[in-house]
Amino acid sequence: MASRILYDSPALTISVNYLDDWLYLDWHGQLDDEAIVPGALKLLELLKQERCAKILNDNTHVSGLWADAAKWGGNVIFPQLHAAGCRYFSWVHSPERYSQLSAELAMQQTSAGITFMSFQDLPTAAAWLRRM
Repeated sequence: MASRILYDSPALTISVNYLDDWLYLDWHGQLDDEAIVPGALKLLELLKQERCAKILNDNTHVSGLWADAAKWGGNVIFPQLHAAGCRYFSWVHSPERYSQLSAELAMQQTSAGITFMSFQDLPTAAAWLRRM
């Protein structure tokens, strides 16, 4: 089996892809700060457990504005992810503009040492991450 679900909540499903050696985050629904923070903390726990250096973050099924969580992510969670071993973060944008703005804010807020790239579709994001 190439992947396995490690965590499943109403806002986030996290699976490990053994073939590509990354964590895949599938965020879904109308996100807000209260939905994002617990998911991000679970991600940190699972990243330490699985010892992956790569994250494929899929916001394809996301809507909503989550600017406060974006700032928190940039200032708090991304530096912790880097300390736990994350080096590459491939981010697939939501088609919804407010969610895109929140994601851009999160990436701009951090100087964590993680290489971020954002994409409009999952296949392109996965292809970039495979090259890293």
